[in-house]
Amino acid sequence: MLLQRFLIRLLTMAITLFGVAVVVFIVIRVAPGDPIALMRPPGATDADIARLRALYGLDKTIVQQFFIWLAGVVRGDFGTSISLRQDVLGLVFNRLPATLELAIVALVMALAIGGTTAILGARERGTAVEAGIDIAGGAALSIPDFLWGLVLILLFGVLVPIFDISGRVSPQLDLPFATQFYLFESIVRLRFDLTRDLLAHMLMPAIALALPLAAIISQLLKQSLKEVLDLDYVVLARVKGFSETQVILREALKNAALPTLTLVGVQFTFLIGGTVIVERLFSYEGLGNMAIDAVINRDLLLIQGIVLVFALLFVLINLAVDMMYALLNPRLRHG
Repeated sequence: MLLQRFLIRLLTMAITLFGVAVVVFIVIRVAPGDPIALMRPPGATDADIARLRALYGLDKTIVQQFFIWLAGVVRGDFGTSISLRQDVLGLVFNRLPATLELAIVALVMALAIGGTTAILGARERGTAVEAGIDIAGGAALSIPDFLWGLVLILLFGVLVPIFDISGRVSPQLDLPFATQFYLFESIVRLRFDLTRDLLAHMLMPAIALALPLAAIISQLLKQSLKEVLDLDYVVLARVKGFSETQVILREALKNAALPTLTLVGVQFTFLIGGTVIVERLFSYEGLGNMAIDAVINRDLLLIQGIVLVFALLFVLINLAVDMMYALLNPRLRHG
């Protein structure tokens, strides 16, 4: 059953990625604007422009361009960036680690904030504390991540300038990294001075991304906990003398957290997508920031590569969450 579910999801992934490739290719090609015109050097002749168009395959029909590009993607060749004159796949994988680190830090923050407030709200259910948590969660959810970013920049970057508001790391620091996963590698290398600097730059954009997700996690987990707390085995734990906090942490949480798992996986994909605007606000050197530059420059091949990598991340995360849910749920594992 589990293997069959996995194979079906793989097939769905392939169809989804192909659909994304078709849609993004067509939308980009029919959108107004000519990338060759943007990169046209002064004094270029019509023959020079024709050669440029032939170099990037823009002299062919849309159908021909698509299948040439798709054949390259299958071989691992996403083409050459029109604006940066570099390999698209190399550019994407050079920026992707920064975005993943930011998204993971934001997810950890969201889980910590959302989980803590959910447990507190369930423990204090029916009181003013729960009402206050609900009001705060509603406010956090009603404000989009990019607006949270603007508020944080104004508060802690302008009025009380205590955090870094731009970049990924201080330029004067020596970066002895072998990969682009600066944060994780700095921890492995025990370079905690770099870790502190990276987290200082990452803190505000991560908070901006985390707050709306934390509100969603808090509401769902709190509701699940309240339902589980009325079950017989939980009542029995209270009779044995466990405190309410012990009952929640030892008995109720493991069962109430299962529905939240699926939500976290789905919302994590939206969180990664939300990095596009937040990275731009904080001048964070990630894939989202590069995506905006690619759109401004009408860099067709780079846009296609970024969107396809984002789509691949989404389907892989959803696949992992689906398999994890099936493993943790006996009814699906043995059904």
